[in-house]
Amino acid sequence: MSKRDERIAKYAEDLRNKCGTEPDMALLTKVTIGCGPAIYNPDSETVAASSPEELETVKKNFLMKKLGLEDSPALMEAISAVIDVYGRSERNKYRAVVYYMLVKHFGKDAIYA
Repeated sequence: MSKRDERIAKYAEDLRNKCGTEPDMALLTKVTIGCGPAIYNPDSETVAASSPEELETVKKNFLMKKLGLEDSPALMEAISAVIDVYGRSERNKYRAVVYYMLVKHFGKDAIYA
């Protein structure tokens, strides 16, 4: 099993056990690949949910640039909702899992088709 496959399996486990959802493995794989080398760096592999700057980066670089969404309060509300589902007390919120849940939240699966 490659390092990427190991990470995808870990992210799927988080989605099942911490988020209570059965992941679409094809979509999760594509979202993970879309994260690029960030998933291999311990600092960038996770989202610092308590950092407003980090959440702003997720909004601008992922929701607006990658998913093509217009800036609105709904974007931060969605990020907050995803963090709530993941669990605010959960120390490691993996970027690929957060991005996957945001893709599902906004129904933007087609971007990864």
